[in-house]
Amino acid sequence: MGTPWAVLVLAVAPVGLWAPCAAYKQPNFIVILADDVGWGDLGANWAETKETPHLDELAAEGTRFVDFHSAASTCSPSRASLLTGRLGTRNGVTHNFAVTSVGGLPLNETTLAEVLRGAGYSTGAIGKWHLGHHGHHHPSFRGFDYYFGIPYSHDMGCTDTPGYNLPPCPPCPRHSSIARVVRKDCYMEVALPLFENTTIIQQPVNLSSLAERYAEEATRFIHRARDSGRPFFLYLALAHMHVPLGVPPSPLASGIYGASLSEMDALVGRIKRVADSHGKGNTLLWFTGDNGPWAQKCELAGRLGPFIGAWQQQRGGSSAKQTTWEGGHRVPALVYWPGHIPAKRTSSALLSALDIFPTLVALAGAALPPNRRFDGLDVSPVLFGWSDVGHKVLLHPNSGAAGKDGGIEALRLAQYKAFYTTGGAMACDGSIGPAEHHQPPLIFNLDRDIHEQEALDMASREYEEVLPAISRAYTQALEDIATDNVSVADYSKDPAVTPCCDPQHVACRCHAPGAHTALLDHHMEGRTTRLVCP
Repeated sequence: MGTPWAVLVLAVAPVGLWAPCAAYKQPNFIVILADDVGWGDLGANWAETKETPHLDELAAEGTRFVDFHSAASTCSPSRASLLTGRLGTRNGVTHNFAVTSVGGLPLNETTLAEVLRGAGYSTGAIGKWHLGHHGHHHPSFRGFDYYFGIPYSHDMGCTDTPGYNLPPCPPCPRHSSIARVVRKDCYMEVALPLFENTTIIQQPVNLSSLAERYAEEATRFIHRARDSGRPFFLYLALAHMHVPLGVPPSPLASGIYGASLSEMDALVGRIKRVADSHGKGNTLLWFTGDNGPWAQKCELAGRLGPFIGAWQQQRGGSSAKQTTWEGGHRVPALVYWPGHIPAKRTSSALLSALDIFPTLVALAGAALPPNRRFDGLDVSPVLFGWSDVGHKVLLHPNSGAAGKDGGIEALRLAQYKAFYTTGGAMACDGSIGPAEHHQPPLIFNLDRDIHEQEALDMASREYEEVLPAISRAYTQALEDIATDNVSVADYSKDPAVTPCCDPQHVACRCHAPGAHTALLDHHMEGRTTRLVCP
C-alpha cells in the first residue's frame, strides 16, 4: 500500500494544493482524548496557563479551534459519540457505565475503528475505555486490533498508589477486614485493572507509571503499524486530567494540578515526535477533551477560561462538567497535519467531537455506515482552511446536572445558546444548582456574553427575532431523532461481571503482575461471565 500518511487527531488539527482525487495514500490517524480538561488548560487558549509548551507548539504548527465542543458533558456518552458520530439519544449511551455494568455501547452501533479496519487500517486503543467491559462490549470486539488500558475511570477502583483526590482515598486493602470499611466516594472492594487486549496484566494498576506505559505502548503501536505498511488509527484516551492526579507539586508548575497538566503535555509532545519521526505530513493529530473540568474537585479541577456560566453560578452549583453550560462542553481542540492543515491558524467554526468520525472516514476514503443518521459533519474543508463554516445547529445533551440523561434541552444556533432546562452540578463548596425548566427558553448571545451571565430580555426585539428560528431548529432536531434508527444501551448491573484478576484475594489482587493474569473467557454465556485467574 506504500507509505501511509499518519493522522494524529488530538482531541484539541498554504493548506497546499492537496487534491483529494489525486493518487491517494490513506492517512494514519491519532486521536488523543484528554479527560476532564478545561478550555483554559491550554496555554494557547488562556494566557494564565504556563504548563503546556508542547500543546502550544501544536497550536502554532497546526490549527486551533476555539468553538469546539464535546458531544456530552460526561464521560461515557462523550466517548460513545466520538466513536460513532451520533449523540447518546441515538446511540443509546446517555450516562456513565459502572464497574458492574453488564452492557455498554450497543453492539449494533458501528465504531470508527470498525469502519477504518474495514478500510485496511491497523487499529489500536490505548487508555480509558468506559464503554462496557463485559463480553463483546470490550474494545477488542469493537474494531480495535490492539487494546492496552483501563476499562473505566481510574478512580473507579482502588490502587496502591492512590495519588491526589478530594476527598483523599486510601490504598487498596491487603486484608479482608479493611476491605469492609466503607469510604464515601472511594472504591475499595475491587482494585483497578490494567488490560492488554482481553487479559488483565496488573491489578491494581500502578498509577504513578501509567502515563509512561501509555506512551510506550503508543510508540510500539505506531512502530508496528509502520513496519506492517498499513495505515493506522490510534485512539489514545488519557487518564489526565481526571482525579486522582499522580504527580507531586513542582516549582515549575502551578500546584498539583499544574504538575499533572505538565505531565500530560509532555506525553502529547512525545507522541507528536514519534509520529513526526515517520515523516512530517504523514500524520494528522487531533487533540481534544471528553468534557469540561470536574469542579467539585476544587483545586484539583481544571480551568474554565472565560466560560464560567455566571447565570448558573449566581444560583448555586457548578457550570462545568455534567452541565450544558459552555464550561461543561467547550473544550480545547488542536489539529496538526503539516503540509495539509494550515499552521498558526485559529478557527471560530462551530465544531464538535461528533465530527471526528465522519471526517476521518472521509479522509480514509471509506463510507459511513448505512441505515442511520449522524450528528457529526465531515469538516475536512474547515481543517484544510477552505471554509470556516461548521454546524448551523449543535445540540447539547443533558449530562447529569439536570433533566433526563441524554435529553436534548440546550442547543446552539449561530451565536445564540438556548436553554429549555438549566441546572448546576456539584460545586467545590458542595452546592448544587436546582433544575429549572424554561418555556420559552432562556437565550444567551455568546458573541456579547461569553460568560453566560445575562439571558436576553424576552421582551426585546432580539429575543423575538431569534426565538422562531431556535424553536424551528429544536423541533426539527427532535423529529429527526424520533424518526431515526436509534439504539438502547443495557444499563443493568451484576457484580459477577466486575473485572477481577483473582477473586480469592482481597480487592481481586494478583499475587504478581504478569504471573497471575486473567483471561476474558469469550465462550462463557449469560451474566456469569467474569475475569478469573487460572
